[in-house]
Amino acid sequence: MNLVTGSADALIQRAKSEGEFSPVDLLIMADAGRLYRAKEMGITQAMNIDMTALPEGFYDPEEHWMALTKRARTIMYKKDDQGKLPASMTDLASPEFNDQICVRSSNNIYNQSLVASMILDKGVKATSTWVDGIVDNMARTPKGGDRDQIKAMVAGECRFAIANTYYLGGMLASNDANERQIADQVAVIWTSKDAGGTHVNISGVALAKYAKNIENAQKLIAFMLQKEQQQWYSEVNQEYPVIEGVQWSNILQGFGAFDSQQVDFNQMGKLNGDALKIMDKAGWQ
Repeated sequence: MNLVTGSADALIQRAKSEGEFSPVDLLIMADAGRLYRAKEMGITQAMNIDMTALPEGFYDPEEHWMALTKRARTIMYKKDDQGKLPASMTDLASPEFNDQICVRSSNNIYNQSLVASMILDKGVKATSTWVDGIVDNMARTPKGGDRDQIKAMVAGECRFAIANTYYLGGMLASNDANERQIADQVAVIWTSKDAGGTHVNISGVALAKYAKNIENAQKLIAFMLQKEQQQWYSEVNQEYPVIEGVQWSNILQGFGAFDSQQVDFNQMGKLNGDALKIMDKAGWQ
């Protein structure tokens, strides 16, 4: 079986351009938006494997992709912050939090999916208002990755960082003492079920349309769904397992339990372009 590494978007484009001559067997990537995009571009095929271990909605109805892990995108703040905290991602757009947010740019697909999920939950008008509020409340022009938002928040450039928890988990598990020291000052805000739950996304896998080693690819997919491998994802990548009954890492347990937002990942991927238009209109750079 062939495995080609690179950025997710570059791999999608490469598989598309190479067509039947592509050496790629599996596409493993972060974010439902990319998995949806790969299917829409016609570079995937049905896996034809047993997906019953996965929760409903964590795989494509036509079995072109499936989730490997679950990711949570949250609000983070310093543990010693004595001010009023937002109770949800929706609250974060309130004027009272003006100039207090650090977040990545609008070209980041995690943010695009966050906004797409908001469209699904609240509609275009309410989402546009929310995005306007987030832009108004940014403490600085978006730059850097999720870890940079966390570091900027701890350094006092903002009060809140929007980031995926596995980045914070990776910092806490880092061999770099300075990263651990920074991350140890950070707490997570979970959105309650009554407020819609915490935004979640996935990392996942798709079978390439022109895969040359389908049987071995199917075996690898099934292997990655076993509880032992799901445990590995939790312990090493600090991502949440998608299989029930798998224990979270100690770091993830330290963040506490949370209620997940109920979202249709296919629809979230479909609304990616609409989300980006709303962000661009609001001036989210």
